[in-house]
Amino acid sequence: MLKGSNVTRLLTTILITALAFTTLNSRADGILVLGDSLAAGYGLERGKGWVDLMQQRIADSGRSIDVINASVSGETTSGGLSRLPDLLELHQPDMVLLELGANDGLRGIPLQIVEKNLDELVALISAVDAQIVVLGNRLPPNYGPRYTQQFFELFQKLADKHELPLVPFLLDKVATEWDLMQSDGLHPNAKAQPIILETVWQVLEPELIND
Repeated sequence: MLKGSNVTRLLTTILITALAFTTLNSRADGILVLGDSLAAGYGLERGKGWVDLMQQRIADSGRSIDVINASVSGETTSGGLSRLPDLLELHQPDMVLLELGANDGLRGIPLQIVEKNLDELVALISAVDAQIVVLGNRLPPNYGPRYTQQFFELFQKLADKHELPLVPFLLDKVATEWDLMQSDGLHPNAKAQPIILETVWQVLEPELIND
C-alpha cells in the first residue's frame, strides 16, 4: 500500500505526463499558402482546389497541421508584400508556400521588379523563422521566348539564392492538356487539381517529414 507521500508523488508524475501529452498533441503547426488564383481555386467549387485537397491529405496522414489559404485571385508580388506582414502576425505559420509572380508576368512587369519583390517576400518570411517552399510557374508562349524563359528562371534563381525547396512548375502535366484547363486557357479545372497536388506534394512531403 502506498504511503501518502508516495501517492502524492505518483499523482504529480501522472499529472505532469498528462499535461505534456496534451500539449504535444494539441500543438498544431500551420502552413500558410500565399498565392493567386491558381491557389485560390478560381472557377472551382468550394473545397475542390489543390490546397483543399492538400489539407485533406495532411489530415489523412495523421499530422496535426492547419492549412491557411491566403491566396487571392489576381494577386501580384507587390500585393502579396502589402498583405504578408499582417498574415504572418495573425497566423504565425511554421511554413509558407509562396505561389506568386504569374500575374506580374501576365502584366509584363519588368522582371527586375518581380525578382526584387520575391526576394523581399522571402526576407519577411525568413524573419519569422518560417520554412518556405517556392512554387514556380511559366507564362504562355505568346509573351515571347526571352521574357517567358527569364520569368521561368526567376524561381530557380530565387530558390538557389536562398537555398529553398522548389516546385519548378506548378502546372506541370496540366498546362498543355486542354481537357485539364478551363475555357480561358489559363486556369486548371477540377480534374487537374489532384495532379497539381501531386506536383506540390513531391516537394512538400519531405519538408513535413524533416520538420
